[in-house]
Amino acid sequence: MATSSEANWHFNKTEQRRLKRDIVLKVAAECFNEKGISGTSLKDVARKLNITDAALYYYVKNKEELVTLCYMRALDLGERALDRAMEEGNTCLEQLQLYLRYQLEEVCGENGPVAILSEIPALKPEHQKTIRARSSAHTKRITQLLLAGIKEGTIATDDPAITCDAILGAVNWTPKWFKTTSGPSGEQIADAFIQTFTQGLLPR
Repeated sequence: MATSSEANWHFNKTEQRRLKRDIVLKVAAECFNEKGISGTSLKDVARKLNITDAALYYYVKNKEELVTLCYMRALDLGERALDRAMEEGNTCLEQLQLYLRYQLEEVCGENGPVAILSEIPALKPEHQKTIRARSSAHTKRITQLLLAGIKEGTIATDDPAITCDAILGAVNWTPKWFKTTSGPSGEQIADAFIQTFTQGLLPR
């Protein structure tokens, strides 16, 4: 017989299952960020969710799938932040600034924790290929934004590729140290990142 805690996880169907799985991915992301993939078991995730192992298997088949879903979710949020920024910004510089804000809102807001894509080699080759392809496409879009900004005259950088790597490296590592219970808020972090990573790109 299921406990009341487990029963709540299985209440309702389609939408409820999606929402509950999202909670699973958030908690799993937090565990992976703290302990790494090899240091985290499905039992650890289930324990943090306060459910049994059997209840967790309702959402994922194994740890490989859980890690892959966490990584895909992180990529989904990044792509969504960039799409929104590209749609709303009037110049390339504004689009970059909005991307930083929206991405950090995802990472530090209600959609966090978000998994750091730091252990892709631990996955099966087919999963690595998919995640690397999406990550590379995202990096390419940011680099192209910087190049467009140079041409437009709103951004100045001698090496767009290195600038892109620096920005994404800082943004993507934020979940490692950000804490919802202490320290600066997501909005404060976004303000600091925008100041740090775009002031130096202004043409002189």
